[in-house]
Amino acid sequence: MTALRPPDPPPGARQRRGHHSTRPNRGDLVAAVGAAGLFVAAAAVGAVLGLAGRPVRASAAPLFGHPLPHLGPGTPLALATAALVIWHGPRLAARLGRVPLFGLAYLAALAWTFSLALIDGAQRGLTDRLTTRPEYLTEVPGVRDVPAMVRGFAGRILDFQPDSWTTHVAGHPPGALLVFVGLDRIGLAGGGWAAVLCVLVGATVAVTVPVTVLLLGGDRAARAAVPFVVLFPGAVWIGASADGLFAGVTSAGVALLAFSARRRGVVSAAAALGAGVVLGAAVFLSYGLVLTAPIALAVLVVTRRFTPLPYALVGAAAVVAGFAAAGFWWWDGYHLVVERYYQGIASDRPYAYWVWANLACVVASAGPAAAPMARRALARVSRAARAAAGAPWAARPSVPRARITPRPTVAGTSWLLLPTAALAAILLADLSGLSKAEVERIWLPFTVWLVAGAAVLPGRHRRGWLIVQATTALAVNHLVLTVW
Repeated sequence: MTALRPPDPPPGARQRRGHHSTRPNRGDLVAAVGAAGLFVAAAAVGAVLGLAGRPVRASAAPLFGHPLPHLGPGTPLALATAALVIWHGPRLAARLGRVPLFGLAYLAALAWTFSLALIDGAQRGLTDRLTTRPEYLTEVPGVRDVPAMVRGFAGRILDFQPDSWTTHVAGHPPGALLVFVGLDRIGLAGGGWAAVLCVLVGATVAVTVPVTVLLLGGDRAARAAVPFVVLFPGAVWIGASADGLFAGVTSAGVALLAFSARRRGVVSAAAALGAGVVLGAAVFLSYGLVLTAPIALAVLVVTRRFTPLPYALVGAAAVVAGFAAAGFWWWDGYHLVVERYYQGIASDRPYAYWVWANLACVVASAGPAAAPMARRALARVSRAARAAAGAPWAARPSVPRARITPRPTVAGTSWLLLPTAALAAILLADLSGLSKAEVERIWLPFTVWLVAGAAVLPGRHRRGWLIVQATTALAVNHLVLTVW
């Protein structure tokens, strides 16, 4: 006897019942709570180790800064900007034309970044950020002969010698110092202009990241990403650190590469060459930016066009050759920086703590919403890859091959390789042991791509996740006096 069961609901009934639900998916909630729990655990373990006489060398561990609850002139503006983006952002992102949308996104990102910096006050939050002893501007007045500086740059990387570079200059290739020297030479000297440059360039991620998603994943995916990149919690460190500037430069290079892969002929070649120059220059801003390679490679894999690669390599090689001709060889500088790294505070920072506490810093920088995005992105990419790797005709040998449905592709989900590649870059950097602490700013060029996958979140939940993202940034900036 067949067991009785209730009749099937009308088509679409299940969807209609859940359509207005704003309760997060259980898996998404677990991922976000787990990410937040990682941060809490890192803070607790860091505090316990400090009390036990084994400090991890970060006062607000896992963040680098000082615990200091405070308000500032930027507080009302930051709250207002967050409220406007949360309330109106998703709707405007869905309706505006692309040009006005990206223009508004950039202005909103500027307002968000400047307002967060101004929570600490104009002087403490912006003007003084890049003028402290370890920073770049300390060395700018001493650079009177730029070619001589580049030629002798590597000889001043190691510490404990009379003319050793300050910490940040020594820890980066000469390109970073050249940026601020150039700013000084055109009459924009001082910490204020340096901070403004970092914010102006760093805020461009609100355009370049969605544009890249547009080129690879389509219009809807790009529009979904816009509010999340605008309210990127890492804006706390974009305003103002040189790593914010680095994030703007690398994201522009990746966007150019995506553009070249979607074009043909001379336009494609010129864009690829430009992408190579930009990404090549980025490697001379920070050694760690070689890890942008997985993200750039993801662009080519998604588009299935590798013809831009030779042009991009030529552009990057031209930058490398230019610095080599000027007297600086990147590989030599890298090896000296590794030695300098362990001459200082890095030797006192325990790898066993920072190898996982670094990931807690990513939670603060990318925001807890990046965890459910990553969960969904990895699941979709994995399913699509398995489907693409299958052989449909093997399971149905009796069906003529000509009638077989073509092998599934990852066309609908392949753009999610962007956040997946960014996650891979972060893990590689983490395992290297060459970034122990301070990664909330150092990894900005990678963490900003984690929120590029916003489209995988259900539309009805996105406003709630935007609230979580904004709250994270506001909490960090009001509770911790960050160094950057």
